[in-house]
Amino acid sequence: MENFYDILKQLIRIPSVVGAEHSFFVYLKRELEEMNIKVQYYDGILVAIGDEPTSGYISAHADRHGLVCTGHNEFQYAAFIAKNQADLKGNSNSEQMLKNFEMRFVNQKVQAYEPWSGSYLGLGVIEDAFLCERRNNIIFKVKDLEHLLPGTPIAFLDKLTIDNDLVSAQIDNVLSIAMILHLYSLGYKGTAFFTASEEAGKSWRFLLEYFRRFDISTKELLVLDTSPYKNIEDLNHLDIVLRNRDENAYFRSPLKSKIKKIALKKKMKYHYKDEYMKNIMNQTGVKTSLGVTELGRIIKASKGSIQGTTLQVPTIGYHTVEETTSKTSIDSMMTILKELYL
Repeated sequence: MENFYDILKQLIRIPSVVGAEHSFFVYLKRELEEMNIKVQYYDGILVAIGDEPTSGYISAHADRHGLVCTGHNEFQYAAFIAKNQADLKGNSNSEQMLKNFEMRFVNQKVQAYEPWSGSYLGLGVIEDAFLCERRNNIIFKVKDLEHLLPGTPIAFLDKLTIDNDLVSAQIDNVLSIAMILHLYSLGYKGTAFFTASEEAGKSWRFLLEYFRRFDISTKELLVLDTSPYKNIEDLNHLDIVLRNRDENAYFRSPLKSKIKKIALKKKMKYHYKDEYMKNIMNQTGVKTSLGVTELGRIIKASKGSIQGTTLQVPTIGYHTVEETTSKTSIDSMMTILKELYL
């Protein structure tokens, strides 16, 4: 897995704030082309095409959370600025978390970059953050970035930390992208999708548009991601996270049983996130969302002509630069990908 961690370390250094992923896509394009993989780039989606394009369809989102300058010395959480809110219905877990996590950003170092070239525009530090109820967004006070123009993306300064079995950084969702690149280096010949604006709930539109553009339908779309949990004990009891469904659709794909068989054969610890959420609801008597995924939105909008399943690694510290998973979980996801596609 040394190659995988080398890729991951490098990817984490390239900023990719939701809505400003272009420079990250260009970097990704070069990495893939160096491996002789054909690459197509459309609005909101980068597509890697191996020698046997229909032998696999894997998707991962390329955007990460960050800030955006919205006026003189005014900074907002990028996923929830007004122009990104069209697809956010208030029922995703990240939106529900908006209400209680603004203080975790204080003293966080950030870097501004030019959205097209990726050129570095300066370092800053978050001094304060508060939830503005009128704008339904987090407003940030950032030191040393007074010179920025509206629309400039600002990424959290980040690097990979490995401590025994634990791996930490803003890994949602560069982790999955690094896995796909590693899989190609091992001989994967299928197709991979890298989508923009997943954190703003828009990535499914770009992916569905691609399938429609070429009149492709499949029952085997595999969407990779991280899945949030509350504490380290949860990580100790879980290697991978599966799903039967999300808030929008049931997942009906032959991949589901294939993945379960591999997990059982390799003695991996897993559960189904929707069943886990239902158990919590039964215990607390509080109804919450089963979660909203890119895949569920695609299944619903395509009326089932696109079907698939999700494969996720469990993490704690969701949507922070200390998001943490275990090496065991990473190894487990990689094992499943190799068993399915190599």
